[in-house]
Amino acid sequence: MKNDSCIFCKLASGDIPSATLYEDDDFRVILDLSPASKGHALIIPKEHYRNLYDLDEGLAAKVMVLAKNMITRLKNVLDCDGYNIVQNNEEAAGQTVYHFHMHLIPRYKGDSVGLGWKMGKLLQEDKEEILKGLS
Repeated sequence: MKNDSCIFCKLASGDIPSATLYEDDDFRVILDLSPASKGHALIIPKEHYRNLYDLDEGLAAKVMVLAKNMITRLKNVLDCDGYNIVQNNEEAAGQTVYHFHMHLIPRYKGDSVGLGWKMGKLLQEDKEEILKGLS
């Protein structure tokens, strides 16, 4: 199902022109129009899924294999030093476009890409609460 008001549905279907790096029946991989670094790409499913919570499990598995294949190929083209694979779910996690997508962000030594977080400490009570909740 597609959402006529979703910009990523339009990108995935080709209604909005983009630099397509790869395409199959389920996904389109394009260069990001607002890249964090040279070669920043997006994997976008052709069907509309709000985020990873809604993505079909088969497509979730396929997108990870696709991400691996794309960064392996692009690393050789870009001669980058590493990669971040980023996927945000909901506003609190930084999602701004509510169509599942995965960022493939090439990293170069000394670049100014600002991904990261302040390291915390696993508290015993948090660990126990989480383990109990999952059992």
